[in-house]
Amino acid sequence: MTDAGYSTPTPIQAGAIPFALQRRDICGIAQTGTGKTASFVLPMLTLLEKGRARARMPRTLILEPTRELAAQVAENFEKYGKNHRLNIALLIGGVSFEEQDRKLERGADVLICTPGRLLDHFERGKLLMSGVEIFVIDEADRMLDMGFIPDIERIAKLIPFTRQTLFFSATMPTEIQKLADRFLQNPERVEVAKPASTAKTVTQRFVASHGKDYEKRATLRDLIREQTDLKNAIIFCNRKKDVSDLFRSLDRHGFSAGALHGDMDQRSRMAMLQNFKDGNLQLLVASDVAARGLDIPDVSHVFNFDVPIHSEDYVHRIGRTGRAGRSGAAFTIVTKRDTKHVDAIEKLIGEDVQWLNGDLSSLPPADESTDDNRSSRRRDQKNKGRDRDRSRGGRSASSHKSDIDVEDNGVVAIEAAPAKAESVRNERKSENNNKSNNGSRNNNRPFPAANDDHRERRNRYRDHDDGPTPVGFGDDIPAFMLIVANAKA
Repeated sequence: MTDAGYSTPTPIQAGAIPFALQRRDICGIAQTGTGKTASFVLPMLTLLEKGRARARMPRTLILEPTRELAAQVAENFEKYGKNHRLNIALLIGGVSFEEQDRKLERGADVLICTPGRLLDHFERGKLLMSGVEIFVIDEADRMLDMGFIPDIERIAKLIPFTRQTLFFSATMPTEIQKLADRFLQNPERVEVAKPASTAKTVTQRFVASHGKDYEKRATLRDLIREQTDLKNAIIFCNRKKDVSDLFRSLDRHGFSAGALHGDMDQRSRMAMLQNFKDGNLQLLVASDVAARGLDIPDVSHVFNFDVPIHSEDYVHRIGRTGRAGRSGAAFTIVTKRDTKHVDAIEKLIGEDVQWLNGDLSSLPPADESTDDNRSSRRRDQKNKGRDRDRSRGGRSASSHKSDIDVEDNGVVAIEAAPAKAESVRNERKSENNNKSNNGSRNNNRPFPAANDDHRERRNRYRDHDDGPTPVGFGDDIPAFMLIVANAKA
């Protein structure tokens, strides 16, 4: 612990460790960043000093909701237990079963895993759960959110009833309380902070901005440049698409940035997280997959590019900074459409967050020049494309709807050519008269031009025809039918 830089326990550690050493069940309620992981890792190191695990029969089982959290717990065991001879097995997705099977065959004193991966190994017959002495459920409320409760209930039935259970959660809603009542036997409840309270070491500020994405990105860049004491920062977005867009924007503007969201494969996520921990990246743009439980102990700043939809997520996001008594800063970019969520956040945390450089009412008028220039460029490109089509002998403006010119007043102007249409009509009428004189068809009425869009629409209706409607072929009976009729006669 001294090598890790700790001299005194945190409140959750001081409350939980003594009862854990007495092999009591524990229900621990603590926010992220309070040293919750060490509150079960440290007593487990002591309890596991005697004895050794047998092949495929772990002595302890720790369930985590995500791969990242499971990997962090394994790192804690390696850091705090470097003087202990314990076999640690980490079972998470993205790693081959063969490699994990070899660890299980050697015997695992500590088995750290996600629920799904554990059940995969059990169903393959590679794991026996009858030797588990200590069962740890971490981040129980997040397990509930991710739908892991049925898996946890199944796992709990596979391990001995006489086990010691350590149950930890950041919040304690009714569903989690019912779950704790089923799993724990006469537990000791250790609660060190009110649910949804924020650390007093974090300076919180709201930053007013106009609502367009490019305006928010400009606000964020200015905000980052103003922070003279910025060592590193996590930037949170509500959507995975926004994570990618913001990362590319920051990268184009010369910032040292990376991205972390749920659609990335496991290897990329772990590598990105490690680069940020090692200081190779200054900014990490993330979705809420990284908001809770990630153990990055020394984050100086948190920026909320989007106001979180759920006010509880605000607490978990800014909990990434100001950990273990360190000071931190959290800035949230707020637009006019975010006022409802801002009110919910202030109500939840029980305090008013101060505004940086004025609230929304002090915003200057939006600068539309950038947006207008973008629209103008799009119109110019569209017009150039039309000119190229016409120069290549493409469709004329009067022959297709997509080539209709739209005037500034919004009225559609169709290029008409009445003179040309009239000349075509007269020419075809002359041709029909010539055919009639040559005896090709005995019809004094000229046929209308097939492509003449300017002929009178009234001629299409029966009431306005020039004569009675012919029955059958009328006077134009084909010659072959006359031959058949004469033969019968």
